[in-house]
Amino acid sequence: MRHGKKINKLGRTHSHRVHMLANMATSLILHKRIATTLPKAKALRVYVEPLLNKAKDDSTHSRRTVFSYLQSKEAVTELFREISVKIADRPGGYTRILKTGSRLGDNANMCIIELVDYNENLLKAKDEATSKSSRRKRAKKTTETPAAQPKAVAKPKVEAPKEEEAKVEEPIVEEAVIEDAVVETEETETPATEEENKEV
Repeated sequence: MRHGKKINKLGRTHSHRVHMLANMATSLILHKRIATTLPKAKALRVYVEPLLNKAKDDSTHSRRTVFSYLQSKEAVTELFREISVKIADRPGGYTRILKTGSRLGDNANMCIIELVDYNENLLKAKDEATSKSSRRKRAKKTTETPAAQPKAVAKPKVEAPKEEEAKVEEPIVEEAVIEDAVVETEETETPATEEENKEV
C-alpha cells in the first residue's frame, strides 16, 4: 500500500525520473517556459523551485549544489547571472502552471509551466491594470475640470446670442420709427378733419 506517498513516480524508475526532471529543469531555465503534461509540471515545480531559491545566494557552494542537480553548465550560468537577479525580491512561487486543455492523441491534461518574472504579457496586463486604476482616480479629478470648462465655453455662446439680439433690435427700432411717423400723420390729419367739421 502507498499510504502517505505524495511523490508521483510518473511511471518511471527513480534514475529515469530524476534525469527527466533535471532535463526539464534545464529547459525551463534556458527557455523560460515549456509545454508538458500536468503531472510532470507539478513534479517539476517541486524539483526546480528549491534550485531557484538556492540561486539567490551566489556562492561557489550554491553553484556546485545546483550543478549536482542540473548537470548543465549553461543552465547554472543562466540561473545565477540573469534569473537570480529577477527573482531576488520574490519570496517564493517562482513558477506558474497554465492549463492548456487535453492532448489530442491520448487525452492527457496539458499545460505550460513558466517562470513568473519572464511572462511579458501578464506583466503588461498588470501594468495596464494599475494604470487603469490610477486613471479612474484621475477621472474624478477630470470631472471637476470639465465643469470649469463649460463656463469658458458658455461665454462665446452667450456673446453670440447678444449679437443676434442686437441684429433683431435694429429692425424693431426702425419699425418703431415707422409707427411714430404713421401716428404723427394720423394726429395731423385728425385735427384737420375736426376743424373742417367745425367750419361746416
